[in-house]
Amino acid sequence: MANKLIELVNISKTYGDNVVLDDLNLYFNENKFLTLLGPSGCGKTTTLRIMGGFETPDTGSVLFQGKDIKSIPPNHRPLNTVFQKYALFTHMTVADNIAFGLKIKKKSKAYIQDKIKYALKLVNLDGFENRMPDSLSGGQQQRIAIARAIVNEPKVLLLDEPLGALDLKLRQDMQYELIRLKNELGITFVYVTHDQEEALTMSDTIVVMNQGYIQQIGSPEDIYNEPENAFVADFIGESNILSATMVEDKLVNILGVNFPCVDTGFGQNKPVDVVIRPEDIDFVAPDEGQLKGRVTSLIFKGVHYEMEVMANGFEWLVHSTDMQPVGTEVGMKVDPFDIQIMNKPTSEDEEAVKVDE
Repeated sequence: MANKLIELVNISKTYGDNVVLDDLNLYFNENKFLTLLGPSGCGKTTTLRIMGGFETPDTGSVLFQGKDIKSIPPNHRPLNTVFQKYALFTHMTVADNIAFGLKIKKKSKAYIQDKIKYALKLVNLDGFENRMPDSLSGGQQQRIAIARAIVNEPKVLLLDEPLGALDLKLRQDMQYELIRLKNELGITFVYVTHDQEEALTMSDTIVVMNQGYIQQIGSPEDIYNEPENAFVADFIGESNILSATMVEDKLVNILGVNFPCVDTGFGQNKPVDVVIRPEDIDFVAPDEGQLKGRVTSLIFKGVHYEMEVMANGFEWLVHSTDMQPVGTEVGMKVDPFDIQIMNKPTSEDEEAVKVDE
């Protein structure tokens, strides 16, 4: 196993009566793109700020390569943070913004000039040294903020919703730029976002959080295809989430119909939650389906049609290129591998977990 680069141990944080983090344990290894993902108030930004030194936990330790850095101020930690609002000095040129941290460290003029050129080339802004921040677009300002962070050669780059203020096309372009930068620099990126698509696009590993707890940790594929609970399934993409009964191994009863599945170990006649993604439902002739229903709505989404189908008293969401007009009677089938079974949550399930990259 690789050595742990950063480790958060038994971290708790409250603001008044609001528990933001509750005994959180998490560690990261080197050269990963890790995303903390969750809704507003889930604790993801507080986690990042504790790592960066901008917040102090009520309890717990922040370890970097085994050393507790909790008492070390942000500017002396081997981590740099890029914020959503850029935090550029508007009265300074681009070059002076990038050089700011290096001047504090009393680096030589020649060293600083080399680093400025290197950083601007890395973020594809060669020749912008003498520009002022207010003459730049939002995407260019964000690149300068990143350049200012990377010239300090941090082991870890912390990014707090850095693309949130950008329009959709620019945000998508910057996602690929960040992936490229991470690969070229060979450092760990820890990224905070509430945007599920952004997390799935960019990450090696996603940490899904809610109400101060870690809900699931895994690759984008694992998080999307194998959600561990209904919250993750609902938060990551669109889903049909239903209560069901596990009849026996590899057989689940959904809305009174037995569906073959691949899951085992849940016991017999046990209540479970079931997740079926909209794109995993296939239309067939009405008399050939596991379910028979009627299309109640139809929306064209460009790459597919989004339809709602009422079947067995449930409004199913279906994504398909096989367009079915409203009012059409259809059959629906689901492959056993596309039925995800989850235990019903209990109060004991809300525990923090550790991540092993």
